[in-house]
Formats: sequence, C-alpha cells, structure tokens
Amino acid sequence: MSKEEKLNHFICNSVIEINAVDWNEVVKNLNIYASLPYLLAMEKSFSGELNSRYIQFYNSDSIPVAVAIIQLVRFIDKGYEDKDEFCKLRNLIKGKLLTAEGVEMLTCGTPYASGENGFIFSELISREIAYNNLALALIELQEKEKLNFSAPIILYKEFLPSSFVYSNRLIAKGFHEFYIDVNMILKISPTWKNINDYLESMVTKFRTKAKTAYRKSESLVIENFDEHKIEKYKTKIFALYLSVLEKSSFQFGILNEDSFLNLKKNLEDNFIVRGYFLNGKLVGFSSAFLFNSILDANYVGINYEFNQEFAIYQRMLYDFIELAINRNCKELRFGRTAEEIKSSVGASPISMKLFMKHRNPIANKILKAILKTVKPSTFELRNPFKQEYYQAET
Repeated sequence: MSKEEKLNHFICNSVIEINAVDWNEVVKNLNIYASLPYLLAMEKSFSGELNSRYIQFYNSDSIPVAVAIIQLVRFIDKGYEDKDEFCKLRNLIKGKLLTAEGVEMLTCGTPYASGENGFIFSELISREIAYNNLALALIELQEKEKLNFSAPIILYKEFLPSSFVYSNRLIAKGFHEFYIDVNMILKISPTWKNINDYLESMVTKFRTKAKTAYRKSESLVIENFDEHKIEKYKTKIFALYLSVLEKSSFQFGILNEDSFLNLKKNLEDNFIVRGYFLNGKLVGFSSAFLFNSILDANYVGINYEFNQEFAIYQRMLYDFIELAINRNCKELRFGRTAEEIKSSVGASPISMKLFMKHRNPIANKILKAILKTVKPSTFELRNPFKQEYYQAET
C-alpha cells in the first residue's frame, strides 16, 4: 500500500449532514471532542462567530477510515501584553495580514480544548496515509471556502509527543511546525483510593499548602450541577465565564449563554459542572469532560473579588483531582496556562506541537521564519510528591 494512496473524502457543513454510522465507526468512544453529541452541542453554542466543517474519509472499498473536525474561526487580538509566543504571532498578524477585525483561520481541531481532537483515523490505514490525505483535504477546503471565508491560514492543533514522529506528512505539504505552552497533565496513581491518599503522597510543604487552600475555602458550598441547576444559574455562569475570558489577550469566539446547558443535555454524566457558592452567591464554577479514563478539566469561571481570600481556583484544582480519583481515571488533563500552580498540585508538562500554513507562498516563507522563533513559556516546575511516589510511578 503506497504512502501516497489517495482516499476519497466528503465535506459536511453541519453535524446533521454527517453519515453518523460511518463517523461512529471511526471515532468509537475514543474522544469526546469528536463525538456527535459534543459537536452538535458546540454548533448550538455560537452565534455566527464559528462555522464548522466535517470531513469523512473512505478507502477504495468505501470503508470509513478517518474523520476530521474543522473550525472556521476568527482569531481576535485584544492588544494585551502576553507571553512571548503570542506576541510574535500577533506581530505577524498585525504586520502581514492587516485586519482590524482579526484574522480568519481554518483550524483542524477544536480551539476550546487541548490535545489531539481534530483528526481521528482507524487502523485500516497507516499514519502516513492518514496525514498525507488530511493535508490535501485541508488545502482543498481552504480553496473552496476562500470566497466566503478568506482563511489565509490553516492551523492544525495539536500533536502530543507520541505523534511527533508522524508529522512529516504535513511538513511535506508546506506546513510549518512550532511549539506552544505545555499541557499540564497529572497521572493518577493506582494507589490513590481517595483524596487523602493523594495528599499523603506529597511532601510536607505541599501538603500544608493544600490544607491551607482547604481551610481558606471552608466557607464555599460546592454543588454538582444537573441540567436544572445549569438552567437556573446559566446567566451567572455565563458572566463568570466571561470574567475569565476577559483576562485572555486573544480569543477564537465566545460561547453563548446556553452552551453549558447544551453540553450537559447532550453529554449527560460525561460533562461535569460544579458551582461554588459563598453566602448563597455563585462565585465560581468548574467544568470537565470525562472519556476513555481521562478527566479533561475545561471551562472555569471565577469571581476574582473573592478568589484570593477563599482560594477558589486552587480549591477547584484539588476538586478536579478528587473527581479523577473517584471516577477511576488514569490521567487528569489540566490544559495550558497557570503552569506553576498546576505543577504544585502534581501535574507534569507535556510538549504540544502545532502546524501552520499560509495560502500565499511568500507569506508562508515569512511565517516559517517567525515560527522558528516561537518557544513555549518558561516557568518554575514544582515537585510536590515524595521520592517514593516518583519511584513507584517510574
């Protein structure tokens, strides 16, 4: 079988156009972000700011072998100071693309979660065939969409280290690789049967820090939100979500007020939302996706007026850990940002590689040179566990 084997592919403009049987045959239950219930909920969660395309790939025997999730998004730069890698990308956008409304991108993979969520393929094809055909399909889609959605840039996000070796097929098609901030991931030890086991695995300094966070957050009342509770508090949840988003220097679009309700309705127990109350007032919420023995911490909202005094965010981190232990997860993905505090609860940095390509050949050469200078942020890595824990995990 040739590495250049051409797969047949079909592009859908909505989840309702997807051949669900064929899609599920490829995705199975491996990734919640590629599941039809999640994708349908997300389609309902944006008001014209984000458009989706879905690609289904078939081999010569008309057997489904791969799927891709594409977002047509507008990258908005708010002009805030930010980490080095975003400053460099921002300068490229401002200096070369010249648009006050942001730059349109064709993105493979959801912009709203870290990890390999944009492309899934079966064992019936090799990785070389898979990524070669993905690159061809993305370029074809970019040309098809350019009249209605300029999308001069294609962004593939993102590879975990286990997939780095297979990325050359994208490079061969003119894509350029670069690294961004690490994904902070905590491996859940099988020796942790409850949160106390986790705390006992820590050295005294970090166990004391955890106990301080629990003490400061004693006044918080934490509730698991079902559909009814999300419906009741959706306006406040949305406001808390915006309070966090406003601190970001860039965005790919904003969820609407019904987003968390849509996700809960479609994903049920695999989407977990918790509310944090202080004196009867909702001052924070957290959310997470559960799939394939993974807990993926996702959207949070915080009233920063109370965050420091009552350790709201820090308590959320420990609550995520307790939830992962109780659900028998093998790993907890915290995502990017706040790397130092996440490492202080035991998460380790995992490198993340992205690929980018500009439609214009000259701009693509400039892009390549700039991306070579983009480096992940640096931070002080904490090691909160006892030596015995590291030896047991090694």
